[in-house]
Amino acid sequence: MTDAILRAGARTFLSVRKHRNYRLFFTGQVISNTGTWMQRVAQAWLVLSLTHSPFAVGILALCQFMPFTLFSLVAGVVVDRLDAWRTVIATQFIQMLLASVIAAVALAGVARPWHVYVIAALMGLVQVLDAPSRQSLTFRMVGPAELPNAISLNSGLFNGARIFGPALAGVLIAGAGAGVCFAVNAGSYIAVLVALLMMRPQEFHAFERRERSRTLFAGLKEGISFARRDEQIWLMLSLVFVMSTFCLNFNVLLPVLAKQTLHAGPQTFGLLSTVFGVGALIGALVSAHVSRATLGTTAVGSAGFALCELLIAPVRTTSVIAVLLFVAGVCFTTWSSNSNSLIQLASPDHLRGRLVGLYFFAFAGTGTAGGILSGWLTAAGGTELAFGVAGLAGLSISLVVWLRSRTLHLVEDEPLAEQLAA
Repeated sequence: MTDAILRAGARTFLSVRKHRNYRLFFTGQVISNTGTWMQRVAQAWLVLSLTHSPFAVGILALCQFMPFTLFSLVAGVVVDRLDAWRTVIATQFIQMLLASVIAAVALAGVARPWHVYVIAALMGLVQVLDAPSRQSLTFRMVGPAELPNAISLNSGLFNGARIFGPALAGVLIAGAGAGVCFAVNAGSYIAVLVALLMMRPQEFHAFERRERSRTLFAGLKEGISFARRDEQIWLMLSLVFVMSTFCLNFNVLLPVLAKQTLHAGPQTFGLLSTVFGVGALIGALVSAHVSRATLGTTAVGSAGFALCELLIAPVRTTSVIAVLLFVAGVCFTTWSSNSNSLIQLASPDHLRGRLVGLYFFAFAGTGTAGGILSGWLTAAGGTELAFGVAGLAGLSISLVVWLRSRTLHLVEDEPLAEQLAA
């Protein structure tokens, strides 16, 4: 039994064991992602406390995701032209400075909603370049064979931080205010910056470079044309687009669900965010262990996520909602990490940044419209209406993708990394 557990753990954390650079990255992100989630929770709660309006939380989502809507497509072209390692160092440093500014404003007791909006928008602008750069850096650190494993572990880091970040944020907000959460996040960036500076660039995986496109528009057109010709990429982009627009708006819905639907405080908000994170972490570890990504599994994961939201809609019991959010977390990591892996493994080296940029446009760029839509639906019919619409939309696109995947001549019975290696 012990040997089996050790073997399972070794396979789950394969990328961490094999690659020193990724091991450093993984360690730094464990700390930094916790701080990031603390700031996200604190921002939403601070805005809701200052305005008492769920629509205002939707405006916060608009500020966070508008940069992705406007610039993520072009950002992918830029990422293909820059060194991913140096870019990530720069973007992480700028985010540390922005977190320090909002911490100072909040701790001084002079925070206004527009302060939070501006910092959220600037953070989003930096993350437009940071997100695809980190994905490209992950590929450079581990190579194609371990890429699905590393992407699942990255997802595990991000969602595992939901366990500690929101819970710790709920305690700190109740005891000391949101400003402390912002300060902790600012300090957490030190860990990832140290890890990045300790890396050995000579150990990065080699990749193919080609002559740059003459203009950003020409480079973007090249990436979109490739995505449209590749059935696998196009299906995944379609799924992520719909799921992110209609279903992935917890930053708007969970604070309102806790405060207005359940008539509870920040501790309940932190609890609901945490149980979703626990499920997402478990789903990520399972995906990392399996190290395979298929269209069918991705569609099943998105359908399960949407079904949980549909079931949450009429519920008014915290314990039942917590169970459904846990299951939704498991399903979330399944469809999000699988879709990311499928897109990257189908991408040629010289287009990876652009295709990852398309992924992040579908994943985060639609958050602008999705956040406003969720805020409006919540204001019009409460969280019941918002979760109901989300569930129906997610189930519909999942069915379409699953049916379409059955008609394609795509190999789904082997891990993609093994296909690529062969």
